[in-house]
Amino acid sequence: MSDEKNLSDDLNDMLGDAKEGAKKAADKAGEFAEDAKEKAKKLAEEAKETASEFTDSAKETFASGGENKKILAGILGILFGGLGVHKFILGYNKEGGILLGATLIGILLSCVGVGLLIVWVPGVVGFIEGIIYLTKSDEEFYNTYQVGKKPWF
Repeated sequence: MSDEKNLSDDLNDMLGDAKEGAKKAADKAGEFAEDAKEKAKKLAEEAKETASEFTDSAKETFASGGENKKILAGILGILFGGLGVHKFILGYNKEGGILLGATLIGILLSCVGVGLLIVWVPGVVGFIEGIIYLTKSDEEFYNTYQVGKKPWF
């Protein structure tokens, strides 16, 4: 009988230890959950703040309107001026078509010899316009080419 009592006491002790361990584990899990909630709130606040800053920056960039198109149009004018790509970027489709058409006609006439001059001229025009675009201030570029719609030089 004493063996059964000892066994019962041992089982009760083990059960008590298990309950105490489970309670400690639950408390620790609760602490971890609270920490995770706080960290998640901080991350959400930081994400909102970053998104707000990005939105404000994007609005400011598009409100000024010219910088991105200025740099893009300038570089494309220098590199691909003869094809009129910089004109198409700024919305001057007629002028871009004129440069592209002149270049294509020059390529077709290059076997005659006159075509080389015709190909060369639109390339030089595009190169000069690209340099002009990049040397203007953002505000001056925006007012001249995007608001004022000045198509050439």
